[in-house]
Amino acid sequence: MTAAGTGTASAVQRAARGIRSLLPGAADYRDLRRSWKGDLVAGVTVGIVALPLALAFGVSSGAGAASGLVTAIVAGVVAAVFGGSNVQVSGPTGAMVVVLAPIIAAHGLGALAVVGLLAGAMVLVAGILRLGRAVTFIPWPVIEGFTLGIAVIIFLQQVPAAVGVTATEGANAVVGAIDAVLAASWPDVAWSLAVVATVAAIMLVAPRIHPLVPGSIVAILVVTVVVVLAGIPVATIGALPSGLPAPTLPSFAPDTLAALVLPAATVAALAAIESLLSARVAASISDTGPYDADRELVGQGLASIASALFGGMPATGAIARTAVNVRTGGRSRLSAIVHAVLLGGIVAVGASVVASIPLAALAGVLMVTATRMISVATVRSVVGSTRADAIVFVATAIITVSVDLITAVLVGIAVAAFLALRALARSSGVHREELPGPAEPGDERVGLFRLEGALFFGAAERMLERVGAMRDVDVVIIRMSQLQILDATGAQVITELVQALERRGVTVLVKGIQARHLELARRVGVIDSLRHRNHLFDDLPSAVAHARSHVHRASAAM
Repeated sequence: MTAAGTGTASAVQRAARGIRSLLPGAADYRDLRRSWKGDLVAGVTVGIVALPLALAFGVSSGAGAASGLVTAIVAGVVAAVFGGSNVQVSGPTGAMVVVLAPIIAAHGLGALAVVGLLAGAMVLVAGILRLGRAVTFIPWPVIEGFTLGIAVIIFLQQVPAAVGVTATEGANAVVGAIDAVLAASWPDVAWSLAVVATVAAIMLVAPRIHPLVPGSIVAILVVTVVVVLAGIPVATIGALPSGLPAPTLPSFAPDTLAALVLPAATVAALAAIESLLSARVAASISDTGPYDADRELVGQGLASIASALFGGMPATGAIARTAVNVRTGGRSRLSAIVHAVLLGGIVAVGASVVASIPLAALAGVLMVTATRMISVATVRSVVGSTRADAIVFVATAIITVSVDLITAVLVGIAVAAFLALRALARSSGVHREELPGPAEPGDERVGLFRLEGALFFGAAERMLERVGAMRDVDVVIIRMSQLQILDATGAQVITELVQALERRGVTVLVKGIQARHLELARRVGVIDSLRHRNHLFDDLPSAVAHARSHVHRASAAM
């Protein structure tokens, strides 16, 4: 076989291995013999925790309680089988609700399936293209900032249900909450508020009785029984299907598809970010094996596509449910599958009971959930770390609440990058040094400058001003051996500096260009700008000796 044929075969083999690494395999379940009991217990526990959240997130998004359940069931199974984490639990989440609610309000419920298919395809392609590690470039203050913002939005979105009024479509969460309070019918609103308060109280007390008591389920059961028996006039979820709907492809016009591409990209970005963060958290809190970020994107993309076909919402990895899974003994994908199967059984058997749950009870569950998302200790850590991190954190949180999540993330990353570059620029320096060894006549005519740190577009101008302002010197030595970072802008500034000094009759010597910077310096013109190729030195004594010889020759010529 020729070399070209061998190379082609090797490329095909590498591609095949890459594709296989993104697909399920027997290795996913190699520890199942040891872990299946714990997985069953964890799956049931997570299913109980997920039920009220799935209902509440479906209602809060505008898609309906049934859509939330379908998402938890269908996406939960698909992501568990195809995803890159052994313990990730996927389904509807608060962050996704925050993004979906305005999309549904603007384009109608019919757009949900199209958005889900588009977003799922985008996330799937991102996984195939191996973009899973990109989430590591999101700074911690940005993550905590949008988490805080999401918590605030989720809480405010529940205010209309908590006071028994219909939410204003398309309104900002703050505006919608204010409008709901103003439109509430007092004192009739007392019934809804009593339901919310009862749910919140039970959820807060339940963990103190026992950590494994599912406070949200207990609260909803208690409130629902009281509401039904006492005939309390509050709105309920309403009729639910007694099984999963048949999968269908949505119908859409080309202009509708074009209008939904950007919203779908927003959903896809959120699904990727939240899922990878959740998988990373799961890998850090327990020894459940590493996670494959690229395969996780493939799994989440397929999960959102499947969910959309069954009438559900786009899905993401759910950090809270994943943590419950790990802490209650989940060690393999079986636990997430059991959680989804349990929810499917509840839909099949208890749809009529679920239909009687008051909407205010779901609002209470989400209000408590939103409150628990805010960690006071974390907020103090971020705000108390550095001024730059505090600015990024606060800006991201405010923009999340006032504008939208993706804008907040983009702005947060941009601000963090700017502040990081500014700090890096300030850490670089230009220092004038004394010539080494015993002083000689004429040394005052030699300027020795040491560049250190980073010389890039954010710091280069300062160096140009400092060295370019030198007067009364005949020779300038630029030491570059301590320069850690050099980009094209920094190299161009050095070139301009050398050219400007040479035009004034000042001889420039460059010492110690590192091997990794040499090719860039050559391409940009640093080397060519020197008066002679001999003016490039590897060691300082040789450069100083050459500089002194220049000064002596200039003095002798006068």
